[in-house]
Amino acid sequence: MTSIKSKVVLITGASSGIGETTAEVLAKSGHIVLVAARRTERLNALTQRIKQAGGTAKAYTLDVTSQDSFKAVVAEASTEFGPVDVLINNAGLMPLSPMAALKADEWNRMIDVNVKGVLNGIESVLGVMEQRGGHIINIASIGAHRVFPTSAVYCGTKFAVRAISEGLRMETKKVRVTTISPGVVESELAHTTTDSETKAWLEDFRQQALKPEAIANAIDYAIAQPDDVNVDEMIIQPTQSGS
Repeated sequence: MTSIKSKVVLITGASSGIGETTAEVLAKSGHIVLVAARRTERLNALTQRIKQAGGTAKAYTLDVTSQDSFKAVVAEASTEFGPVDVLINNAGLMPLSPMAALKADEWNRMIDVNVKGVLNGIESVLGVMEQRGGHIINIASIGAHRVFPTSAVYCGTKFAVRAISEGLRMETKKVRVTTISPGVVESELAHTTTDSETKAWLEDFRQQALKPEAIANAIDYAIAQPDDVNVDEMIIQPTQSGS
């Protein structure tokens, strides 16, 4: 797919999985890709691959849970490449466990990254986007639509992402807002689960996982629409899921 025009795209959680693949797909579509995460070495390897393929990319070290970190990255990127046209809030954690396991530290980390990280991103770009237009794409989950055992807190964070996205979309006339809700996807997301029984169930559940390219292509499609067209939400699941 060739996008209508080149845009400055900032992607969080871009060191692996959906974020990494999305960066490569969007770079091939001609966008300027700014990749952000905590694992700088992996980001540098990603930007090198993109540049070798003829694309434009730059890596930024980012802690999405920090407002100051997010604002600093947006400011630095805007100085070099111009205002961010598209923000993809992709960073996320998924340490699943039964509520009775009382893994409060994991609950708090999910809330910090999955919810507050999205809000920090929105805060960092919305002021400028409300003046000149823009696009915010939030990566939710099939868990934003229904709850699974051992997933209560994770699903709660993704329900929040979906609600925040929908509320923002209703409030703005200048900014496009898209929610992407993937089903199970091949990624490192499941590696953060520490509960042994849940981990075994999750490994079996993920036998029918999508390739991250499926999500990246959906994001590319949403960005490529004319500025007066908003793709509100896409749910993308494996055909074999049957649900």
